[in-house]
Amino acid sequence: MLVDRFDRVIENLRISVTDRCDLRCVYCLPDEDIEWVPRREILTLEEVARISRVAVGQGVRKIRITGGEPLLRRDLETLITYLRAIPELRDVSLTTNGTQLARKAEALYEAGLHRVNVSLDTLDPETFFRMAQRKRLEAVLEGLETAQKVGMRPIRVNTVPIRGVNDGEILDLVRIARERGYEWRFIEFMPLEAGQVWGPERLVPGEEVREQIHAVYPLELDPTTHPSQPARDYLFADGAPGKVGFINTVTQPFCERCNRIRLTADGKLRTCLFALDEIDLLGPLRAGAGDEDLAAIFVGAVHTKEKKHHITDGLFVKPTRTMSQIGG
Repeated sequence: MLVDRFDRVIENLRISVTDRCDLRCVYCLPDEDIEWVPRREILTLEEVARISRVAVGQGVRKIRITGGEPLLRRDLETLITYLRAIPELRDVSLTTNGTQLARKAEALYEAGLHRVNVSLDTLDPETFFRMAQRKRLEAVLEGLETAQKVGMRPIRVNTVPIRGVNDGEILDLVRIARERGYEWRFIEFMPLEAGQVWGPERLVPGEEVREQIHAVYPLELDPTTHPSQPARDYLFADGAPGKVGFINTVTQPFCERCNRIRLTADGKLRTCLFALDEIDLLGPLRAGAGDEDLAAIFVGAVHTKEKKHHITDGLFVKPTRTMSQIGG
């Protein structure tokens, strides 16, 4: 097992396969002057697969593919096939902005990817453009429908409420979850954007969102919610399909039960989303390191995992990398 200094067992690895994205969401990327990682410094799919096997050998049991936008990565279904061939790996999932999902869903499903998280912050085309700085709402909605048609379950939809931008649409989004059986998750706005957008006045606390929904659609805590997961999931008390979850990273940190680490597209291990330091895997890998050497790097990295982030205690230092560069 991978166990850190605070006795947290690390079983979840999030792997970014690209820092590139076809949207420019205000809480993630700037619209211009983006310095993409050179392609030669990006992990190959075979390198990702090898690192994954090593990680699973050390106790990782769940892998989530992220980006940037991971569906921009060519032949991603090949990676899914590689990962599904690792016997001890219990779960493979993917987070996407959904713009490419309609054309990719069937191939991914056949390769073994059976569940996805899709980012969708609004149902209004003008608000979508304001937040994503691209006109791709219809493509995202089509992607959601296609994923459901090919059999992906569960389909989770992630929304970041921002005060004065999309916080008036919460009930509209929840109605979609009830109608289509989606698991809708509201994620608090975090200080990882490229510009100077974030601020306490823009933050919509998850508890505020929950209370707003509960007043119209009474909620009951989902008894299957696992203690280590970042979200607190709720069922609809009237038995409607779907779920609603809340990831309250800022106002209700879950650091004491965090069981995840991250691998960036350029091969850096990060032990926290807000980490200031990274541990290089790409260099040793391409220099000829054996699997035991790579495993030792994992063990050493986990030993340095931070106790918590400091967003609300005055000690927070914003990472130099944005969400797209880290892996969402």
